[in-house]
Amino acid sequence: MQVLRITLLLAASAFAAAQSPPPPPWKMQESGTTAGLRGIDSVDGTVAWASGTGGTVLKTIDGGAHWTKCTIPDAAKDGATLDFRGVQAWDATTAIVMASGKGKLSRLYKTKDGCKTWKLIFTNPDKDGFWDALHFDDEGNRRSIWSNGWLLGDPVKGVFTLFYTNNLGKDWYRQSNKGLRVKQGNQGAFAASNSSLFSDGILVAFGTGGTGGSFVNSGRKMYICVDDCSPKDMGFFGDQHKWNWQPVQLGQNTDSSGVFSIKARISRPDALGYSVGNTEYIAVGGDYTKPNDSTGTAAWSSDGSQHWTASTTPPHGFRSSVQWSEALKVWITVGTNGSDISRDDGKIWQPLDDGNWNALSLPFAVGPNGRIARLNAAALPAGSNLPAPAAEKQF
Repeated sequence: MQVLRITLLLAASAFAAAQSPPPPPWKMQESGTTAGLRGIDSVDGTVAWASGTGGTVLKTIDGGAHWTKCTIPDAAKDGATLDFRGVQAWDATTAIVMASGKGKLSRLYKTKDGCKTWKLIFTNPDKDGFWDALHFDDEGNRRSIWSNGWLLGDPVKGVFTLFYTNNLGKDWYRQSNKGLRVKQGNQGAFAASNSSLFSDGILVAFGTGGTGGSFVNSGRKMYICVDDCSPKDMGFFGDQHKWNWQPVQLGQNTDSSGVFSIKARISRPDALGYSVGNTEYIAVGGDYTKPNDSTGTAAWSSDGSQHWTASTTPPHGFRSSVQWSEALKVWITVGTNGSDISRDDGKIWQPLDDGNWNALSLPFAVGPNGRIARLNAAALPAGSNLPAPAAEKQF
């Protein structure tokens, strides 16, 4: 009888284990805020910064176990009314946040003391402008103090707003190039996740949408300068850039649809992390007013953004952010009805969860009402080529 009782107990335990739900792919964290979060930048999986509505900026130095609320930039004035759609960080002490809004409500603030104090470094000079994305190049696996920066805004007088800096935001140079012109009112960029803009140091690309269709516009630096060069000689104003508009099969040609996020996987990086071969690009989006519509939500390019192909099996809804994980060898994308994973460079996507997310910087994702979560690599679907547990932080 004792043997039978033990056998029955083991069988019941095995049955219960088989029936228990799998662990969630995202482990929720306590953010300490109810702000809508759209900015997230993970420095190394341990240090990360997040930002959102109500002048909110958050920081963690322990992988998300604790999130600390930073001093509000310009708190004595209107800082608590600003919507910080983007953040870019270098370490636990240095970061730049981007506020998005019409005209002077679009601003950049920088901290160098761990967000105790902030300095206003740039204000939108266009009264009808609206900033959408801020991006500083990653060199290798880490953003350096020499990294170049780009700032994207909606078209003003029929020209996309694009600024460049080579000194961490001290000076910004407006790009003047006919390749940035569009028909007034039929094209725009999206500030949903601070990822509609990407640069690898040589090539800069941004995604658009609207009634005129969805495109990825990519430009390459074109200049020759030998000695004692002025900013113009160095190409800081972009007048010699070569821009290439390519249609992307995302969205349905409406004001609310298009390319919301674009990222690259560098196939053969050089010592600084720049591409020296073809670069795999993924673009995601759709229509944010139709979160459950999977039509036109992802596309891929294997020739450095020269041609785009729609995903065979797209994500299961609108997506606002995408990123490649070198450690896990997968692409992950998030949106307001969940997240998805691809192991074949964006051709086929597999659902991960049905959560509400806005932005992604692995291993973290953020969303409305203060939602922050960390990716649980062990809970990814089978076959995701997982690394050893010790490598989990290196996303």
